[in-house]
Amino acid sequence: MRSVLVADSVTELGAAARGAVLVAGSHGGRIAASYASKAGVHAVILNDAAIGKDGAGISGLAALEAVGMAAAAVSHATARIGDGADTMARGVVSRANAVAAACGVAPGMPAKEAAEILKKAPAPRGVLESPGEGRHLIREAAPQIWALDSVGLARPEDAGKVLVFGSHGALHGSRVDSAIPVPALAAAFHDAGASATVMTRLPALAARGIPTVTVGATSARIGDARSMWESGVISQANEPAAALGARPGRALAEFFAGAFPV
Repeated sequence: MRSVLVADSVTELGAAARGAVLVAGSHGGRIAASYASKAGVHAVILNDAAIGKDGAGISGLAALEAVGMAAAAVSHATARIGDGADTMARGVVSRANAVAAACGVAPGMPAKEAAEILKKAPAPRGVLESPGEGRHLIREAAPQIWALDSVGLARPEDAGKVLVFGSHGALHGSRVDSAIPVPALAAAFHDAGASATVMTRLPALAARGIPTVTVGATSARIGDARSMWESGVISQANEPAAALGARPGRALAEFFAGAFPV
């Protein structure tokens, strides 16, 4: 019998993911979908991240459909992003790709029911590749500014740099150690349409003295850090960021350029 695996993030999958139906707290964008596909999952349920700019919050569903994988997303209003257990317990499907829909998954269906249905989905025909390297140098002069499409792309050498992450601003399963894997100078995340109480990376990083903000879901594409830099508008800021001038409605690029000049 095929198993159902619950995970807080697609960036933390191990051998148990292969062949399983995955219910994860990650957003439904293309980079998250590629993580799931490369891990060898049979089918996947993610979070729609409020759909957001250019439909980026669910863009991974269509991409997975192209390789024959059944995929669905729960509404961000029904389950906390970054929390797989909450997705499984309270998530309600908002979108399903054609492969999942053909199996009987439909909007309004509880995630738990959809996961059971997806055990019988057809096996994927291929693997969804990553949409590029996902690491982009925005400013070479110190302090460097890097755009990373996923928090999973952070490296030890990113310490002391300003990091713009395409990932959402919620801790993985409320684990403080998942905030950022490196001591960044400052950081930005996507708010995935969620309230400040869900964007738990902000207070966790405030405790480490790291200025951190989120950008609004309608202002930039989730999973696309360059989009966040180019058009992202701050929606939330922790205390260290606010002390540097971060405020809702301010352009992300303008804030970072002013707070961390060359």
